[in-house]
Amino acid sequence: MSSLALLVMVSAITFFMILLVPGDPAMTAAGPEATEQQIEETRQRLGLHDNVVVQFGRWILRAISGDLGSSLQGGTSVSQLISERFPVTLGLALTALSLAVIVAVPAAIIAAANRGKTVDRLITLVASAGVAIPTFWLGLMLVVGFSLYTRVLPSSGYSPFWEDPAEWLRYIIMPAVTLAAAPAAEIARQLRGSMIGVLEQDYVRTATAKGLLPRVVLLKHALKNAGVPAMTVIGLQATFLLGGSLIVEQIFGIPGLGALSINAVLQRDIPVIQGAVLVAGIAVLIVNLLVDLSYRTFNPKVR
Repeated sequence: MSSLALLVMVSAITFFMILLVPGDPAMTAAGPEATEQQIEETRQRLGLHDNVVVQFGRWILRAISGDLGSSLQGGTSVSQLISERFPVTLGLALTALSLAVIVAVPAAIIAAANRGKTVDRLITLVASAGVAIPTFWLGLMLVVGFSLYTRVLPSSGYSPFWEDPAEWLRYIIMPAVTLAAAPAAEIARQLRGSMIGVLEQDYVRTATAKGLLPRVVLLKHALKNAGVPAMTVIGLQATFLLGGSLIVEQIFGIPGLGALSINAVLQRDIPVIQGAVLVAGIAVLIVNLLVDLSYRTFNPKVR
């Protein structure tokens, strides 16, 4: 029930904030060449004369039944638009999250195992830089380096995975690296700190004194017990990736949910904005659920 209430609240905030945006949705739907009579007929058809609370309630009831309405630009079903765009954004976010975890976990383990040494300071410095560097700047630098100068990778565009996986990888690698940089740095910093704390516990010292290999102590004892706070950060970064994809999709010309949402805001396409917010909210709730379930793996007390 709390999750459902949260979705309704987020949708309501978005709906009423859209009303503050200048412009008339009826004029957008009717088209630039529409007469005053046509605009008024469109306003009547869309129910824009009704109270805003009534309009929002009507949208919620339709959304519960799976009807997210139609776009004011062309009348295309919002559900169809989202079903076409969301898999692109999801694929980008999952690729970026995988890259972030693949880079961050080994880096954190190495830094924690060599705390205070040069390699630890170097990893910490790189992680701090990864958090500080703006996403849009990193994306532009990658385009300059790998597209304009070396021409190794395409600067923009997208190829579906199911059509050509190799071509999909060529188009997705730079956006994924751009999106993964900050989450990888944050995950590495959090996991390093957690592992250092675990390595100072008595049971870890006892395991080391018994003659267990350092690799076993790090992976079996330290990493597993440091996993709960790390999973919390990974969950937070996964939601960040969904939001950060808006910028990255614009930089690299990826036709995902982010690009769809930005265009909808610029065109004041209220049904599309509402549908995109609802889907993003559901995705965040699913991520939080998966994070909660992962605690059972790292901490038997949660079971």
